[in-house]
Amino acid sequence: MDKLQEELIPSHQVVLIIGGNLGDRFQLITDAKKKISMEIGEIQKQSVLYETAAWGERSTKDFINQALLINTTLSAQEVLYTALSIEKSLGRARVEKWGDRTMDIDIIFYDNSIIEEPELTIPHPFMKERKFVLVPIVEILPDWIHPVLKMSMKEMLSACEDQCEVRKIGKGDRL
Repeated sequence: MDKLQEELIPSHQVVLIIGGNLGDRFQLITDAKKKISMEIGEIQKQSVLYETAAWGERSTKDFINQALLINTTLSAQEVLYTALSIEKSLGRARVEKWGDRTMDIDIIFYDNSIIEEPELTIPHPFMKERKFVLVPIVEILPDWIHPVLKMSMKEMLSACEDQCEVRKIGKGDRL
């Protein structure tokens, strides 16, 4: 594809939160990012890794999470289906909602789009309640404005009532 053809293909910014609490969590993050780069699009920014206690009451082990800003030519639905395929290839079994998992890939934002479909809601409907989502996003996109709530990510984190501790792992753990 030549440069002119590349310029004609629309490009979108997608914010993902990736993470899991089963298996070799660090290797799974590395593997997920390789697959995301190859199948969804180039990683533009990434947070360091964060460890958090399991959210909800079904998970038993701490999670490692990371925020990614991706540049993609895929539609939001294509990003969703590709993310689900990547999760499955990394051992994700959807047994129970909010349960333990090897890999979870959540689409938080797709540009400034508002999408409400049976399989896909963007912006992610629970992000404002979860520090493990907001903390890594604030690290890489503190001024990103939520298209519905009209608040920056910094403002949303300040307003978040979630009491879970979100711990940065190391100094440069951007695997």
